Amino acid sequence: MIEGIFVEGLIFSVMVLGILISYRILDMADMTCDGAVATGAAVCTMCITGGLGIGVGMLFSFLAGICCGLVTAAIHNKLHIPVLLAGILTMTMLYSVNLRILGNKANVPLVRVTTLYRLFPAWFSFLPSSYASLLGSLICVGIVKALMDMFFRSDLGTALGAMGGNEQMVVSQGMNPATLKYIGLGLGNGLIALSGALLAQYQGFADANLGQGMIVQGLAAIMLGEFLFSTNKISLITLRAVLGGIIYKALMFLGRKYGYLIGITPNDFRLLTGVLVIISLAVAKTRAMYSNNNARKRALKRTKLSAPPKEAFNE
Repeated sequence: MIEGIFVEGLIFSVMVLGILISYRILDMADMTCDGAVATGAAVCTMCITGGLGIGVGMLFSFLAGICCGLVTAAIHNKLHIPVLLAGILTMTMLYSVNLRILGNKANVPLVRVTTLYRLFPAWFSFLPSSYASLLGSLICVGIVKALMDMFFRSDLGTALGAMGGNEQMVVSQGMNPATLKYIGLGLGNGLIALSGALLAQYQGFADANLGQGMIVQGLAAIMLGEFLFSTNKISLITLRAVLGGIIYKALMFLGRKYGYLIGITPNDFRLLTGVLVIISLAVAKTRAMYSNNNARKRALKRTKLSAPPKEAFNE
């Protein structure tokens, strides 16, 4: 039971890392996520059922997610449409695209085929099946996190982070912000689609409605992680996102298991997730204001201490 929560949380955390790129690193409100998750699940499922294999399915899912992000970036860059609306348009169109990928079916099961979560128990046969799935998920997420950390330590990754903080500074350095947006949104949605591919293999089917509400859940996970500790190091920022995804799934599990005691049903989870995001934003804003006020007070105190005494001016 507990290991299942961790497996779901780890799979979910790959999507959270993708959302982290757009919302925190690029500072762009990208709504493509809800469609890209289902796209990754659909592509991977059809590749596996078509006999192409798990590796090809995972790779094609990642590439399909990149294409989703590139479409959003193209609508934003070429048509000068706000990225929020561009993401909504892409997400809306992806519903029909995902149905096409699934052969005009809303749901395609992964039965009588080999998936990653059927291979893990065989690879780690020295562990019980549930723990083998947990170890396999941990390895997958560890690889994704390590590659993401390496990328954002490179010059290109640093440029993406700088654009999120100050786009004009990137322009002054001779870089094209439009190109960086293509790269950032493509990479973020690639990770989101990869999470969808893992989720489809774990739950045993792909569904065209798989991504509904995922963007809000991802934001809630990011904010839960930010409450754990403050940092500016990319390795700790990504770790915080992974932990936030696990904590979010744990909270949802507790809500499903014990929510009836206070009258909470699964129908209330989206409402509770939205309230959680609002509370997190309010707390984060209050904490930022408090931190800024303290910094201002310390600066004024240092100024007074460093200023020469009035007698010096009288002399």
